[in-house]
Amino acid sequence: MDQKIIQLIAQQVGIQFIQVANTIQLLDEGGTVPFISRYRKERTGSLDEVQIEAVKDAKEKMQELLKRKETILKTIQEQELLTPELQKRIEACFDPTELEDIYLPYKPKRRTRAMIAREKGLEPLAVIIQKQYESNLEYKAQSFVNEKVESVEEALAGARDIIAEWINENERARGIVRRAFEHGAFIISKVVKGKEEEGAKYNDYFDWNEPLKKCPSHRLMAMRRGENEGFLRVSVTPESEEPIHRLKRFFIHSNNACTDQMELAITDAYKRLLEPSIETEFANLSKEKADDEAIRVFTENLRQLLLAAPLGQKRVLALDPGFRTGCKLVCLDAQGNLLHNETIYPHQSQEEVKQAASKILSLVSLYQIEAIAIGNGTASRETEAFIKKLQYDRELKIFVVSEDGASIYSASKIARDEFPQHDVTVRGAISIGRRLLDPLAELVKIDPKSIGVGQYQHDVDQKKLKNSLDKVVESSVNMVGVNVNTASQHLLTYISGLGPQLAQNIVDYRKENGPFNSRTEIQKVARMGAKAFEQAAGFLRIPDAKNPLDNSAVHPESYFVVQKIAKDLKCSIQELISSEELRKQIIWANYVTDKIGLPTLEDIKKELAKPGRDPRSEIKVFEFAPNIYKVEDLQVGMVLPGIVTNITKFGAFVDVGVKQDGLVHVSQMANRFISDPSEIVKLHEHVHVKVIELDLQRKRIQLSLKQVQQN
Repeated sequence: MDQKIIQLIAQQVGIQFIQVANTIQLLDEGGTVPFISRYRKERTGSLDEVQIEAVKDAKEKMQELLKRKETILKTIQEQELLTPELQKRIEACFDPTELEDIYLPYKPKRRTRAMIAREKGLEPLAVIIQKQYESNLEYKAQSFVNEKVESVEEALAGARDIIAEWINENERARGIVRRAFEHGAFIISKVVKGKEEEGAKYNDYFDWNEPLKKCPSHRLMAMRRGENEGFLRVSVTPESEEPIHRLKRFFIHSNNACTDQMELAITDAYKRLLEPSIETEFANLSKEKADDEAIRVFTENLRQLLLAAPLGQKRVLALDPGFRTGCKLVCLDAQGNLLHNETIYPHQSQEEVKQAASKILSLVSLYQIEAIAIGNGTASRETEAFIKKLQYDRELKIFVVSEDGASIYSASKIARDEFPQHDVTVRGAISIGRRLLDPLAELVKIDPKSIGVGQYQHDVDQKKLKNSLDKVVESSVNMVGVNVNTASQHLLTYISGLGPQLAQNIVDYRKENGPFNSRTEIQKVARMGAKAFEQAAGFLRIPDAKNPLDNSAVHPESYFVVQKIAKDLKCSIQELISSEELRKQIIWANYVTDKIGLPTLEDIKKELAKPGRDPRSEIKVFEFAPNIYKVEDLQVGMVLPGIVTNITKFGAFVDVGVKQDGLVHVSQMANRFISDPSEIVKLHEHVHVKVIELDLQRKRIQLSLKQVQQN
């Protein structure tokens, strides 16, 4: 890539030229973001995933801009209007807005009023008016009256149309209007007449206006949704007289018969052409900014959800609760394989309650169950109470698990392929149990938009949202790493360098040949080339491998370093891992080479101390307040335990066990100003909240964190 472009990217992302140049080279060589950030620190100067992603995005935007330049140059060339000066200016331009302003006069248009006026021969009159020298304008205009132009008034109107187009295409004029929007644009929302009752949920925006630059993303998204649904009319505009006044000062430089015509043309140019064009530009920019903020919140929530604490390999009994239809029950082994399923009815007659209790106790004993997972949907609290009353023959941990997206999974092709002989209810219960064992491994099977941890996710740019969410999933999966012998095809898909086909080939190889014994064996998988293996190997774990490094994040390309260290210390690699005393003897600087520097050696040092350690936190049992099951059980002033279920820009939603999440507004999070709720809480965090306001009719619960001492 051209050095000038690399320099521009370096300025945009705020990192050094050499870091950008090397990162771009690694990306061009087929490196993935997780691989580059983890295993090429010497080349990038230890850039993290966020910085590398920023370089990648800037590079892609720059490539789009270069393609746009090619199209513009070709279009102007075909019109035979491309001068050396114009070509030089376009080639030197790297601002997309400025580039489009340069191109605007040459951009092919539909038939305009100015075109029609030119066809009538009125361009020379427009030139006379624009120069503003002529004092007897009506006399001059009379000479343009002919069979195409019936009067002086028509001649002057046509000339003004041409001038208005010139003004609209003038870069300085567009800059004047753009600055007026930047400093003084208001977003204005009005109810569509006759839609007051139908659009009542948008009542706050029936007559709303505020400075655009102060409008928070969630409010802008709400107004735009109301507009899309046909209840609101939303506009973005500055006070109109200000930009018109500035345009007149710029274009008018005389006081004669031409002045009035110029003033009319300027006002027309602004109201008919410039204002709508710049309004669209600013509406799009504000929407893009709001989209980015909503996507940022969504991706951060998703990351926290994917990296939620796993229970690990335990035998689980999982329940998908229900009243009338009963509770679907499944028993899973430590790897999440289905052992048993049936339906119990613990909320029906006394006899059925007894049968349900007997069945649970029997299954817990038979399958040596170590934990129970209960979905958090309908009848969750009641089912949890029933389960906790039972007397088991062993110590059991009972967890309430989020069901968000479980119904989407259970009806999906993925679920049908996994469990073709079972219906959606069984698949849903299996998903609940597996989420407890390993949230990441299960949630990758669901479209992230369906997991229910975003804000306005259906209103934002869907392509941008998908790209961002896919990056988060990829980042999370590679951060944790996967057991290559147990990971599903869907989980393996997100491993650096693999993708769907290679992931399926790994699964097929396991079926035919049994579990992998070493990372080296992974190279035998069909279509596993050297590059794919390089990108993936460090993120694939083999717990029972002969070489303990195969169950670590140490990349095979660095094994020789560990082997040399072990040789120098006259011990085995396993002894090196097991002995802190041996590791303390290592002088790491002695192992720096031209390819492996201290950053990589520092990572190896950490891995030898805790090889294959899961970076996720340990799971904790949570209990709701007893005797609190519905909104009517709440009272203002109560302090209750709760689970954070969603985080938005304006606050966090907390489940306190009443089937209706309460809102902790950002103003109720701390005794200081908070700009981002994620500064204070994390998704699925266990908190204590105080009930400060109840609206039983609308089932709205207002909660506070700042009035409660947290554990």
